Amino acid sequence: MRVVTWNVNSLRARLERVEAWLVEVEPDVVLLQETKLADDAFPSLTFEALGYASAHYGQGQWNGVAILSKVGLDHVVTNFAGGVEPDPDARIITATCGGLRVSSVYVPNGRSLDHDHYRYKLEWLDRLRAHLEADTHPDRPVLVGGDYNIAPDDRDVVDIAELAGATHVSEPERSRLAALHDWGLVDLFRHHHPDAERVFSWWDYRNGDFHKGRGMRIDLLLATPSVAGTSQWCLIDRNARKGKQPSDHAPVLAELSV
Repeated sequence: MRVVTWNVNSLRARLERVEAWLVEVEPDVVLLQETKLADDAFPSLTFEALGYASAHYGQGQWNGVAILSKVGLDHVVTNFAGGVEPDPDARIITATCGGLRVSSVYVPNGRSLDHDHYRYKLEWLDRLRAHLEADTHPDRPVLVGGDYNIAPDDRDVVDIAELAGATHVSEPERSRLAALHDWGLVDLFRHHHPDAERVFSWWDYRNGDFHKGRGMRIDLLLATPSVAGTSQWCLIDRNARKGKQPSDHAPVLAELSV
């Protein structure tokens, strides 16, 4: 099973590129973020023509998450699982695909350490762990992929000193990510590339950061040990960030035997 997460930064603007990439790479399960579409505008028929069942949770011009699957799409949960305080934004959707429980997540950006949105981000991450506890169990095949807006450690940025006092690398954010690892999730990219440095999934559009190699690894595929143990590889498709009108994020892929 080939699984991918991709923040497409507006599916309306990027649909043709996404279609071409899906035809070329042929993933089985696709987790999308920042679709920026309402549910009734989501191009489900387009994806159906490519062989994908789909589920979308959107709110128009902001946020929006989706799951596409060629291996079944069952038990869909939009927003957090029951018993967890619901989120006002469309940032998480969960489903079972081919026996794998998957979630597509778009973690809040945080903006700045003194901003209300940063406190919202930390609370959101706490609720994500509560969602996992309510929805599933670490002994089961589970994968939570998406734009986490957190660089897990200093190897995942160009220069940590340049980011002192900024979001995405602060200790409280990283401690929430560590809490997900403590629950039972493994970073598949780091599992396969324990020594990799400065390998990124996001580059700011401004200042030519992509061409200068100045990015962050903030798009993650986190999976339970039973899934990580069957994974054959995990990579970031940097080529998908090239060309005309790309998303500022690259897809992250993993090959699983589940």
